[in-house]
Amino acid sequence: MENNNSNLPSQNTEASYLKIQDWAKEDRPREKLIQKGPSVLSEAELIGILLGSGTKNLSAVGLAQAILKHHNYDLNELAKRSVKELQKFKGIGEAKAVSIVSAMELGRRRKAKEKLQKPRITSSLEAYELMRMELSDKVIEEFWIVTLTRANYVIKKHLISSGGTAQLAVDPKVIFKTAIDHHAASIILVHNHPSNNPKPSELDIQLTERLVKGGKILDIPILDHIIFTEDTYFSFADEHVVI
Repeated sequence: MENNNSNLPSQNTEASYLKIQDWAKEDRPREKLIQKGPSVLSEAELIGILLGSGTKNLSAVGLAQAILKHHNYDLNELAKRSVKELQKFKGIGEAKAVSIVSAMELGRRRKAKEKLQKPRITSSLEAYELMRMELSDKVIEEFWIVTLTRANYVIKKHLISSGGTAQLAVDPKVIFKTAIDHHAASIILVHNHPSNNPKPSELDIQLTERLVKGGKILDIPILDHIIFTEDTYFSFADEHVVI
């Protein structure tokens, strides 16, 4: 950003603009976020919520639009601005500038954390290793799913059920509700055999068939079913069993 204030976008519009409190309730950014979630808001509306108020001639959203326009509507460029640089915009005091810088920094940290903590699964071995912490040394059987993005990055590991040393009761509705709630593009099934025998039982195969069929209907494909043991594993995908 240039140091000369004359290079900032003009904000001398007509004073008689429609204030946000005069907007229809369903169009106000705060109310829209509460009712429909943040994903439906534009970037200007989200920044407008951070600002809280505008200027004599601009609403908070209008002021946000002016800031975005100056940065070619590029949030990466906006994220480079310091508190003092943002204060060069008319209507942006220290508190508002701090709010914007803080929000940009949170976004940056989230992205960095996701890169560090969210592995990408490209093989059955990687899925097996991913579950070591959860399933090593377990003397009872547990059934987990791994939810994935479209690019196969891990969203989260979810414990679905746990029980004794024999076959678990697994509810497909719980599995697919979990996948939908976490916006999964696909899932990997994982359960352990405390006996250390990786061979799937007939019930394991039947359950996998049901879940594969359900995944096709819901457009949430089952990429694999891993049977975990301490020393090895069985991959339904690798062995072309059902999957």
